[in-house]
Amino acid sequence: MSDLEKDIQDMAVRAKKAARTLVSLSTKAKNDVLLRMAAGINEKRNYIQAENTKDLIAGKEKGLSSAMLDRLELSDRVIDSMMAGLSEVAALPDPVGEIEKMVKRPNGLMVGRMRIPLGVIGMIYESRPNVTVDAAALCLKAGNAIILRGGSEAIYSNRALASVLQEVLEGEGIAADAIQVIPITDREAVNIMLRQEEYIDLIIPRGGEGLIRFVAETSRIPVLKHYKGVCHIYVDSDADLEIATPVIINSKAQRPGVCNALEGLLIHKDVANEYLPKLSEEFNKHNVKMLGCAKTVQIVSGTTAASVDDWGTEFLNLTLCVKVVDDIEEAFSYIGEYGSQHTEIILSENISNVQRFLNEVDASAVMANTSTRFNDGGELGLGTEIGISTTKLHAYGPMGLEELTTRKFIVYGQGQVRD
Repeated sequence: MSDLEKDIQDMAVRAKKAARTLVSLSTKAKNDVLLRMAAGINEKRNYIQAENTKDLIAGKEKGLSSAMLDRLELSDRVIDSMMAGLSEVAALPDPVGEIEKMVKRPNGLMVGRMRIPLGVIGMIYESRPNVTVDAAALCLKAGNAIILRGGSEAIYSNRALASVLQEVLEGEGIAADAIQVIPITDREAVNIMLRQEEYIDLIIPRGGEGLIRFVAETSRIPVLKHYKGVCHIYVDSDADLEIATPVIINSKAQRPGVCNALEGLLIHKDVANEYLPKLSEEFNKHNVKMLGCAKTVQIVSGTTAASVDDWGTEFLNLTLCVKVVDDIEEAFSYIGEYGSQHTEIILSENISNVQRFLNEVDASAVMANTSTRFNDGGELGLGTEIGISTTKLHAYGPMGLEELTTRKFIVYGQGQVRD
């Protein structure tokens, strides 16, 4: 066993030990430490930003894009947001210890299910060092220990943030090993981490499709996957076109580089001739480029024809595919072929079609008459999220506190024995 493997395994062993101690923490104790962490980040703001500056300088030397550098920077605004996030998590209901479905069996046994922490979470992510604090906060509130492996571009920032959080844990008499950052940039550390199935209970990767596929293919530990966000809106023949336009523009143009941004637009043939030219004018105002099917190209002159490879693409910019469909059945078929089980929307005043869409479309969030951008933990009432799962085991959609727990059976008896 190499020294690196020993170091990573030792971290995992210590995290497992720390996780056992978190189970007994009261809600008040967890909330108090989260609020103290917010204060600690504020107190150490200058230190954190000085370490972040090292990452920014190195990033510029490596030629990172302005967008990457923006995600990397721990500005005052970002630090304030991290502090607010810690306070928000402290204010959320604590799911740990909740007992559900307590029933009395014919033999008198009382059987229920109690929410418990998952144990140790392994988090692999890129770019944004604020994820270090967000993920640590959620895991701690849900009673889990966490091992964080951020990108090499944020190594100084992540180390600094972890040191502040660990200092607070120690000051509150809680095992500092409950929050650990892998302190090295060697990529082999990820491979070793993914082999620690005896100590780590779940891996959550956040980043590009390449990273997530690598983790899913390499890991011996269960992985919550979110490969990409190819989100669609279907404009039904009975859509209210007055509300459709702002919904579509918001879905595509508000933040085009995020996973819940619109990437594909399906329009019923009965409204396409009337609606597409008007929508095209709005797209032009927001610098949105349409890649259209043959019918779209006929209706809106100057539209670029979509290639075979464009359908189902996560553009992450101001480009989207537009297709005219014959009916809702064709919309179902298209979404089934090209969707990524992230977010699917119907715009319609036809209650029957709306209900069919909500019932039959398979995605982590299926919505009617609203923006794709609402598939977000904070917007859906979770407070915040650790990520969005587009696979169904054990969570589907944004993951908040409850999704960072599982349930065990608890049984109260009075001396019953089985016949």
